[in-house]
Amino acid sequence: QVQLVESGGGLVQPGGSLRLSCEVSGFDLSSYTVAWFRQAPGKEREGVLSMYNGDGRIYYGDSVQGRFSISLDNAKNAVYLQMNNLKPEDTAVYYCAAGRLRSSYIWNLPGYYPHWGQGTQVTVSS
Repeated sequence: QVQLVESGGGLVQPGGSLRLSCEVSGFDLSSYTVAWFRQAPGKEREGVLSMYNGDGRIYYGDSVQGRFSISLDNAKNAVYLQMNNLKPEDTAVYYCAAGRLRSSYIWNLPGYYPHWGQGTQVTVSS
């Protein structure tokens, strides 16, 4: 079975950093698009970044480009989200997701990802 489990969320001050983990099982990381999404109260779920299985490139949302990065550890079957220079507007529940996408143009559309973690809360506040 395919399974994803997030961890690492918490409280952090503006300008701080946080590293989220997503442990995966049941699939090969190299053949799947892996992505991070986030959802704040009253807002739609939005794509943060992803690594597309078709070309291996990383796609970012404009609001996090230059501040967030994704990395994979095949030995540990884990995906990480490094978040730097955090802002209050980054506050949300963060989810990792996986799927085999046919186009990079849909990287930020939640409906195309069949596999999801349970989410972890990130709160940025002074």
